[in-house]
Amino acid sequence: MRPYEIMIIFDPTLEDEVVRAEVDKSTELIRSKGGEPGRVERWGKRRLAYEIRKQREGSYVLLHAQAEPAVMADLSRALTLADGVLRYKVIHLPEKATGTPARALGTVGPDGASTSEPATPAPAPTNTPANGASA
Repeated sequence: MRPYEIMIIFDPTLEDEVVRAEVDKSTELIRSKGGEPGRVERWGKRRLAYEIRKQREGSYVLLHAQAEPAVMADLSRALTLADGVLRYKVIHLPEKATGTPARALGTVGPDGASTSEPATPAPAPTNTPANGASA
């Protein structure tokens, strides 16, 4: 499973209970598809950088989750169809941010088994003139 952050901006005219229900739907979707929803941070209403759907503010919520990419695709589809969502962004967290490798290190051997040796780097290109003349 991979770590993700999901930023959701809700319509500011929605009641807190409606926003909470939408967030609960999102976390339940992640859980039902085999993912692990994590921390939920409610940032409250903030001014938007630009107007979206004639709104100058939005209610921000940040979700943390561990899931497979297919689960995040389903979540993106659900958030696209949700009426109260102004914008959302699903971000795959890199290894530097989480401290754990995003995928196993090493290469795959000819028999399909993973080896503990790192992949060999490609040889560096040589600088030769295009017409073959020496300098």
